Amino acid sequence: MFPAPKIPFLIIVLIVLAACKNSSTQEAQINKKGLNYYTEAHRPQYHFSPETAWMNDPNGLVYHQGVYHLFYQYYPSDIVWGPMHWGHATSTDMIHWEHKPIALFPDKHGYIFSGSAVVDYKNTSGFGTLKNPALVAIFTYHLMEGEKAGRTDYQTQGIAYSLDNGDSWSVYQGNPVIGNPGMRDFRDPKVFWNEQTEAWTMLLVAGDHLQIWASDNLKDWQQQSEFGKGQGAHGGVWECPDLFPLSLAGADAQKWVLFISINPGAPNGGSGTQYFIGDFDGKTFTSDQTEALWVDGGTDNYAGVTYNDTPDNSRLFIGWMSNWNYAQLTPTQAWRSAMTLPRTLHLETVGGSVRLVSKPLAVINPANNSSVRYEIAAGSAPLLVTSDALNQSQIRFNWNGASVNLDFSNEKGQVLRLKLDATFKTMTLDRSNSGFVDFEERFKNEQQMDWNPLEGENNLNIYMDASSIEVFVNGGQSVLTAQFFNLKPFTHLEISQPLEELLVLEHFEIRPLESIWR
Repeated sequence: MFPAPKIPFLIIVLIVLAACKNSSTQEAQINKKGLNYYTEAHRPQYHFSPETAWMNDPNGLVYHQGVYHLFYQYYPSDIVWGPMHWGHATSTDMIHWEHKPIALFPDKHGYIFSGSAVVDYKNTSGFGTLKNPALVAIFTYHLMEGEKAGRTDYQTQGIAYSLDNGDSWSVYQGNPVIGNPGMRDFRDPKVFWNEQTEAWTMLLVAGDHLQIWASDNLKDWQQQSEFGKGQGAHGGVWECPDLFPLSLAGADAQKWVLFISINPGAPNGGSGTQYFIGDFDGKTFTSDQTEALWVDGGTDNYAGVTYNDTPDNSRLFIGWMSNWNYAQLTPTQAWRSAMTLPRTLHLETVGGSVRLVSKPLAVINPANNSSVRYEIAAGSAPLLVTSDALNQSQIRFNWNGASVNLDFSNEKGQVLRLKLDATFKTMTLDRSNSGFVDFEERFKNEQQMDWNPLEGENNLNIYMDASSIEVFVNGGQSVLTAQFFNLKPFTHLEISQPLEELLVLEHFEIRPLESIWR
């Protein structure tokens, strides 16, 4: 048995000083709502979560007048799914969020299901003016009475508008703007201004495929085309579409990317979001893609969509950090569910193929200036790093691409294990002994995804926040998001190499992250 490598004094000082700074800052920023605000067990500290009650899909992601809007599926009366409203929060930096009053309430047409929001700059709807364009929400009505009666036409599309940047809303009296042709799953409109046709484009999922619609005024719609019958993954119902162009890094080329969430049918069980790369002529999306590709390899990134009208034209994404296999059973009190970190999306050539890459927003991911380096030789003991900040931090390093295991543990003996296998080119997360796991059998699964090791230097970037882990490998070429519910915070990180090879870590850093709520 070899002794564990000793940690250089420099990294100990850095970790301790950062943790102390974090602690003193939080003590100085006692929230006016009280000392116990956002301190419940498992409560994320730098991800968005509702103050109370149930939340699921992000909706209506749009930027307007210096404000990023996040609407979301919300049931204010319980921590399980119920009559859906649109909750609302805003941010000016995509880090700190302000909770706003509920934006949309169920009405005679039904619950308010998922959808999108646009700024009607040309006043095509007549709801606003050219000087004060309306913010228009487009959403699905779900008439529960119709569903219970056995009808198939209980989902329709409606709109509402705001003239004060989302503070108050008026429901369009002509709703629904699209009736139901007799389809049980006919929902989740994503609308954007189409520069090719100088009109509005709407994506709607219709059971097992996508429909594309067009309108000049957001009120009157005509179907243009369909996509997806017999193409892509079809293990469950299609949901939450999105379509947008991206430039291919290093090439003078642009492709269109289509998101389709699916439940069930994801590679690791339950919910997941697939994507297609193809072309869009303004009316029809086409793709010759034959394999199913996934936005995130983990179990807990679902129904994610992108922002309309970002100020720098970036493609900015947020997903719901849960899975319908167990979403209503997770061991939280007073609130349930959180959103992923905001991510920018890109197209890159990976292993000879064009793939979607997602990166944490730049303001959340500053440069790594650490000079800390470790070598773990064949046959040597693991590297053990201890930090009270571990469970609310960013952990990152570059390494030589060898196989590597990371075990996050606490004083209760609970372990969350991340493994990158360079031989089989896989990344695996095992949360079977991470804490509370028995609330649903499928939560204990070992989730696995492909990982494409690079020749030479690789990089690993991990965000841990109370009850979630987001893993970005090689600049977001491989991404894995998952929840866990440990009884005590993880304070130990053990890094080892499972094979008889040299593991070299460089620029190692544990960066404590402050709460955005206190």
